[in-house]
Amino acid sequence: MSITLDLSRVSNAAPKAPVNLSGLTRAGLRQALIDADVCPPEKAKMRASQVWSWIHHYGVTDFSAMSNVAKDMQARLAEHFTLARPEVVERQVSKDGTRKWLIRTAPGIEIETVYIPDVGRAGALCVSSQVGCTLNCTFCHTGTQKLVRNLTAAEIVAQVQVARDDLEEWPSPKEDRRLSNIVFMGMGEPLYNLDNVSDAIDIISDNEGIALSRRRITVSTSGVVPQLQALGERTAAMLAISLHATNDRLRDVLVPLNKKYPLEQLMAAIRAYPGLSNARRVTFEYVMLKGVNDSPEEARALLKLIEGIPAKINLIPFNPWPGVDYECSDWKTIERFAAILNKAGYASPIRTPRGRDILAACGQLKSESEKVRASALRKAEQAAGAEAA
Repeated sequence: MSITLDLSRVSNAAPKAPVNLSGLTRAGLRQALIDADVCPPEKAKMRASQVWSWIHHYGVTDFSAMSNVAKDMQARLAEHFTLARPEVVERQVSKDGTRKWLIRTAPGIEIETVYIPDVGRAGALCVSSQVGCTLNCTFCHTGTQKLVRNLTAAEIVAQVQVARDDLEEWPSPKEDRRLSNIVFMGMGEPLYNLDNVSDAIDIISDNEGIALSRRRITVSTSGVVPQLQALGERTAAMLAISLHATNDRLRDVLVPLNKKYPLEQLMAAIRAYPGLSNARRVTFEYVMLKGVNDSPEEARALLKLIEGIPAKINLIPFNPWPGVDYECSDWKTIERFAAILNKAGYASPIRTPRGRDILAACGQLKSESEKVRASALRKAEQAAGAEAA
């Protein structure tokens, strides 16, 4: 006798992971509560407001901590959703107080996030928008890692939550914040992940949650020209441009995206950026590379390039990383470059390198999610060093 098994109703699909409510906008949270039958539509706005406050103002990670939410609703929330933080694989603190976290948000997905004290009003958090990067800027360590994927809004917001956990900054303070500014200057190109970046900014800036002003949120792009208008309209964030060169020939080498969107197109899009004014200036980021882009002639060319744009220029001493061919400009050269810009009326601060000793400085962030985990690699190096000793 033969037996035939009917497998037509058997599903091989893995169960879906619960949705993390931290990554939902207010509208998304209301709809999620309705769709999961957590509450009826007529009460969804009120219930969502309660849950929102617990997540983003108080920073809770357990639905049972929501004391003004009924026990049965807490149970339904726990059944359908999660508030779990990602795993902090490694935490490093620089001798200058900079903190860096290696965060694992999913199997094979690791990102680096950096908190820099005494930047902005009090301290700035440099967040990542992608795992890896597609831009291949030749001076940037992050650019040597291939793109794995975009981060979700929940994964972007989680970086802020992890930092505030570590800084013990819950509930959200109104004054005396240690984390006062957010800069999208970590791993990845934010404008290639605009939907999730926009949702994350909506969440971070909400007045009943983390409540960071949009004027204290800066998005840095290498120049994805078609998305600049949408960035301004959707986020009202401050704009920073990773510039680094004053002509297409050099910028094609330093920032290969320039081959697709050359300087003429980029500067026109910047001039049209929504809300640009003397009160909302664009920041041009300019890394100082010895013998490459640091001459007085380049400084004068930069002035001509940005003429008429309400702007400031951040001069960034190059932060070296293993295997790179570039060197940092001499300090006197950087000061001479800054003096030319200052004389023309542009604020041009020289950014003090922070966190170099833990590879947390500008252009140094890189996880090894695609290959060997950065944490495992470092542990292996430490073990090898111990054996050699």
